[in-house]
Formats: sequence, structure tokens, C-alpha cells
Amino acid sequence: MIVRHAPLIHDDFLLETESARRLFHDFAAPQPIIDYHCHLSPRDLAANRSFANLFEIWLEGDHYKWRAMRANGIPERLCTGDASPQEKFRAWAATVPHTLRNPLYHWTHLELARYFGITELLDERSADDIWAATGELLATPRLSTHGILGAFSVETVCTTDDPADDLAHHAALAASGLATRVLPTFRPDAALAVHRPQFFTAWCDRLATAANLDVRSFADLLRALEARADAFHAVGCRLSDHGLDSCPADPCSEAEAAAIFARARAGQAATPDEQRHHAAVVMRFLGQLYARRGWTMQLHLGALRNANSRLFRALGPDQGCDSIRDCPQADSLARYLDALDGEDILPKTILYNLNPADNYVFASMIGNFQDGSVAGKVQFGSGWWFLDQREAMEWQLNALSNLGLLSRFVGMVTDSRSFMSYPRHEYFRRTLCNLLGDDMERGRMPKDFGLVGRMVRGICHDNARSYFGFQP
Repeated sequence: MIVRHAPLIHDDFLLETESARRLFHDFAAPQPIIDYHCHLSPRDLAANRSFANLFEIWLEGDHYKWRAMRANGIPERLCTGDASPQEKFRAWAATVPHTLRNPLYHWTHLELARYFGITELLDERSADDIWAATGELLATPRLSTHGILGAFSVETVCTTDDPADDLAHHAALAASGLATRVLPTFRPDAALAVHRPQFFTAWCDRLATAANLDVRSFADLLRALEARADAFHAVGCRLSDHGLDSCPADPCSEAEAAAIFARARAGQAATPDEQRHHAAVVMRFLGQLYARRGWTMQLHLGALRNANSRLFRALGPDQGCDSIRDCPQADSLARYLDALDGEDILPKTILYNLNPADNYVFASMIGNFQDGSVAGKVQFGSGWWFLDQREAMEWQLNALSNLGLLSRFVGMVTDSRSFMSYPRHEYFRRTLCNLLGDDMERGRMPKDFGLVGRMVRGICHDNARSYFGFQP
């Protein structure tokens, strides 16, 4: 006898009460997506890339999946190696049943349902049929990069771009007539890398070319960063982003920073103290630069990167060998924000923590620097990386609710390189509505769908549009 199970993904997936279902279907689901932080390729967007198969769109650069596959005993050849695309997909399909209770299990089946209408569970038995069925659908315009943005009602995308990057793809997108607004985000992490002189010197040369300026001195570096910020602003950039261990907050003098820069440019690595002092000077300069332009500064804090030196040597960065860093955040973050606030140059700021132990640190920190000029000027950002799953989303939402104003939250981001990641917004919205719906059912909030529904709409869309100044 064949037993047919109800599909995992259905209309009320994750929605446990009638109030949750009404909040999601009536208020959250209809909202367009503003994906204000992601790592999608501007080149792929400008070219309106189509994908030949599930490997290209789903596995090509997904370190979440590689981590799970390695943990399942899958050889590296089938993760990042020279196996064929279909062999790698079969290895992923064999891993999926072992991801039960990992968010990858939900994401995998939500993505198959939303992109391809497939509600069958992915495993070794279904892999070849799903490979064939999705290959046919990927050949249609609906699943090109532009088609995906339209299918998921993506209103705005902010990619992540180095100041030395060519903005030609963004200029082409702006002139293309694409309904989705695609904007760059200014990510100058390389400007702090004086402890890696070979990388830093090559990057300074790239920056010089992009800015059409010499970058031989520290003053040149600051001028070139400002020139590139102007170029980014001209094509619609309104956000910056920084990936930092912790906030550098103890600056040296500009003369000392210039000396550290000069030594790095000559091939001498900065000491850890010198690197932090140089970074603090640059970060203060950048905070002022963002404030003058009305930009939002994003600070992603607390990642331990490239922990596996063997795989880093073999494969390079972003291969699934990063984890949560356990380091103090509060004192240096407070000093940095206070230094900018004290000179009235603190821009709108979003703080993202990677260590859940810091949830209440960050949720309380944002209250120190609200100044009445903008609702929610300093934000506690959405669950990031290891925290972008249901449980950790609830931790972030609860901490923000208890210590700040959840109603002013600017909501979820994909933080993804994959064009298959848009259902993560749906996953967040379902989690949010389930949390609020439970409160309504238990009498912890009024059962007033006008009041609570307005907050849901704000968190899912309206707050971000207003906060970033994006026009309809």
C-alpha cells in the first residue's frame, strides 16, 4: 500500500493559530520585498542570466549546503571539487534527509515549492526526477534573474560592492527598464587590511584605478574612498556595509595612521594593535562620510572566518569554514557610536550580531543613540548567517520587543549569493506572524488586526522603504 503524506509546504506552513494565519495571509504575504542586504552578482543581474540546472542556481556557491554535505560524510570532490553538476546535486539530495531540524530542510522544500511547484520531498530516490523537471522550468523566462525578481515581487535589491569595483553593471541595470530597483552597497572592508600587505597593496592599486587618483598615502586613501562614495551615490547607493570582528574604537592620530599605511604599502604587515588603530581612524572618517550623504551604515559583527586553514589554503575564503566568534562587543561598539554621536556625525545605523549571547547587548545598545531625528535611527538588525533560522529569528524579535520598538524594525534580508533565497523572506514573515498571532491568542496583545496588521506591514515592507528613503 502506498501511503501519501500531506505535503510539508502548504498554505499554513509554520502558522499555528488562526490569528497567525490571518496576519500572514492578509498583511504579510501581499507585501513586496525590499532586500536591502544581499550578495547577488551584479553581473548576473545585468546579463539577465538564465541557469542551466539546479546546480548552477542552487549549489554553485552555497557554503551552507557544503557544510551539511561534509558533515554527512560527502567527499570534497562532490562539494566544491571536479564532480559533474548532476553528481553534486545527487550528493546534496542524499544529504537532505539528514538535515531534519536544520533550517536547510525547510529552506530546501520551500524553495522547490515556490520556484518549481514541487512538493515532493528531496532525497536520493526523487533526485533524478526533480533534476529533470527543474531543468525544463529553468529554461523559461520566469526563472532568469529578472524573471525571479518579478515573480517574487522584489521591489529593491541592494548588492554588496567593493569601492574598487566597476559600477558598469549597475549603470546598465539602471538604464535597462527593469522594474526592480538594483542598487550597490559600499563595502570598504579592504581599506582596513593593513595587516595583509600583499592583498592591501593590490587593492589600493585597484582603488586608484577605479577612482582615477593616486593612492600612495593615507590622505590619498581617504580621498579615493570619498571619490568612490560619490560615484556609488550617483548610481543610487544609500547604504554601506562592514564585516568586522568587533568595532574598532581606539583611534591613533592621523600621522600614526599615515605611517601604518605607508609601512603596509611597502610590504610590512601591521601589528594587531596597529591594525585596530588604523581601522578606527578609517571608520570614523567613513561614519562622517555616510552621515553627510544620508546613508545607512550596516555593521556585521562577530564572525570567525576561515577557521580551517587547510581548506582555506586549498579553496580560499567563503567555503563554509566560518563560525561564530566569541569576543566582547559592548564597550568598543559603544565607544565607536558615541564618538560619532558626540560630533553629530552618526548616520542611520543597523547593528547585526552573530553571537546570540549578544542579543540583549545589541538590543539595548540601539536605545543609547536614538536622537528623535528618525524613527528607529539605530536598528538591531535581523538574524544573520547562523541566526537566520526560525528559533534565532524569534530570539532577535523578542529581544528587540523587550528593549526597543519592534514596530519600527526594518525587517529581513536574504544576505545570500543565491537567486533561490527569496523564500527566506516568506520564512521570516511566517515566523513573525506566528509569534505575534500566538500573543494575540493568549491575550498578550489586543486581538485588533488593524493595529497588529499595520505593524506586520511595516516590518515586512513599509518601514524599510521609509527608513532608506526608497521611492515607490
